[in-house]
Amino acid sequence: MNPTDRVTPTPEQEQTALAWLSLLHDRPSTGDPLTFSQWLRADPAHAEAYARAQVVWEMSEGPARTMADEEALALQGYLDAMDRPRRAPLRRWAPALALAACLVLMVGLGSGWQPQRWVDDLGADYVSAPGEIRTVTLADQSQVTLDADSAIAVDFSQGERHVQLRRGAGFFSVTHTGEPFVVDAEKGQARVLGTQFEVRLQPQGAQVTVLSGRVGVTAGREAPQQILTAGQQTAYANGTAQSLRAVDSEAQLAWRQGWLNYYKASLGEVVQDLRRYYPGRILLLNDGLAARKVSGSFPGKDPQAVLDSLQGVLGFEQHRILGQLIILR
Repeated sequence: MNPTDRVTPTPEQEQTALAWLSLLHDRPSTGDPLTFSQWLRADPAHAEAYARAQVVWEMSEGPARTMADEEALALQGYLDAMDRPRRAPLRRWAPALALAACLVLMVGLGSGWQPQRWVDDLGADYVSAPGEIRTVTLADQSQVTLDADSAIAVDFSQGERHVQLRRGAGFFSVTHTGEPFVVDAEKGQARVLGTQFEVRLQPQGAQVTVLSGRVGVTAGREAPQQILTAGQQTAYANGTAQSLRAVDSEAQLAWRQGWLNYYKASLGEVVQDLRRYYPGRILLLNDGLAARKVSGSFPGKDPQAVLDSLQGVLGFEQHRILGQLIILR
């Protein structure tokens, strides 16, 4: 068949091909190869679907094993949090979980298999779904705008208003009541009386950006406090805070209006943001590509359009599987 004659498999055909690949990769029964051969010859699209499945399997096996290790720990934490009877550690199932993770990545079940999200949501009071920006009003009339795929827990007691950022990011418009308002994120805090600011979790630690007012940020229990004013930002991790820096806070917080703005950000950082807006999974498999710098303003509501635009500039390969899994390399 000529390249111009190649057919495009349907999502159902791709899913069947992935199922065959899994079966043949594991322990096929005696009759499976013959049945598979008959299926493969029944339609040219079947051969194309199986070829794609093989490529994705090879690309995703390493990241899938890493994901399996991480999510096995998260799933164990979820079971512990549910206070169920203790079971054998999930580590013993690591090989099976790695294989399952390969399938999850390829079939693109997206947010359906993410134990860490379940752990975060278990103790949360307010949650936003992937792609959803949600504003909630707290008991003191303060408002929190949750970025996509975010979660917070609220505790107003003992003379202080505490909000724990469990996942993602939140923009806080705090009502002055005379009681301290504290946002806990990782091991640090942002403490205010009345102001507008954002707290955003990062792979390590958190970042605080102030739109108006004053915010006191401490990176840990024994760390000194930094005072941020409008247009300033800091980040902290492992008990240590970075120096204050001036930023265009309106531009950085434009996600509230549906825009993601970047200036010399790495593609890895951009993809990390897009994952919160995409209902499935996005895998970036090239470290060199992840380090490439990106500047521009992009619509957060359409992650696929953002990737298409960046692909035209950076020239990477993009593979979309079953409408849910995107692989970049």
